[in-house]
Amino acid sequence: MFARFARLVVHRHVHTGEKPHRCDLCESSFTTSENLKIHRRVHTGEQPHRCDLCGSTFATSENLKVHGRVHTGEKPYRCEHCGKYFSTSSQVSKHSRVHTGEKPYKCEHCGKAFSRSDELKTHLRVHTGEKPYCCEQCGASFSRSDHLQIHRRIHTGEKSHWCEQCGKAFITYSKLKMHQRVHTAGKPYRCEQCGESFAVSRSLKSHELIHTSSNLSEPS
Repeated sequence: MFARFARLVVHRHVHTGEKPHRCDLCESSFTTSENLKIHRRVHTGEQPHRCDLCGSTFATSENLKVHGRVHTGEKPYRCEHCGKYFSTSSQVSKHSRVHTGEKPYKCEHCGKAFSRSDELKTHLRVHTGEKPYCCEQCGASFSRSDHLQIHRRIHTGEKSHWCEQCGKAFITYSKLKMHQRVHTAGKPYRCEQCGESFAVSRSLKSHELIHTSSNLSEPS
C-alpha cells in the first residue's frame, strides 16, 4: 500500500511511461517534478552539492557521492572478466568492452564503430573538419586535445621522450621509436622492386621514385 495517493500516481508513471513534467527550455520530459528540478540545473548551471574536502560542486547528490570516491579511493564496481575495480558503474561498463569487443557507437558517415562515445565524437571531426583545439601562441588548430599538447612542445622546447641508449630526447614517442632504429638497425620498410630496406617510410617513398623515373625513361 502507498502512504499517499500522490505517490501511487507517480508510481504508475513507471508502468505507463507517462512523463507529465516538461522542461520549458528544451522540452525534455520527466516522470516526477523532482527529476525536472534536477534537470533544470543543466540550463541554470546550479550546483548546490559541495564537496567538503576539495570544494568541487555538483548538480546532484549522487554525483557528489561518486566524486567522493576520488578522495576515499573506494572502487565498488568489479570487472567480471579481469577483476579490475572501478569507482562508477559506467566506468566498468566501458572497460568491459575491452574484453567483449563490443563497439556500440557507429559513425553514420563511414560505418566505423567505437567502444566509447567520446571516441566517436573525436572521429566525426575527420568528416566535419572541426578543429576545436587552438594553439594560443600561433593559432594552429587541432581536432584532438592531445595533438594540441604535442604541438605546444614546439614552442616550449619540451622533449619528454628519452632514448635509453644514447640519451637523446624527442618531442613525440613516434619520433623516439623512429630514432631507436639507429641502435637496433631496424629497417621495416622494404622496397618490393629491389629489396632495399629503410628505417622510415618517407625514405622508402623517396627511393621508390628511382624505380618510377627509371621505368618512365625505358623505351617501349
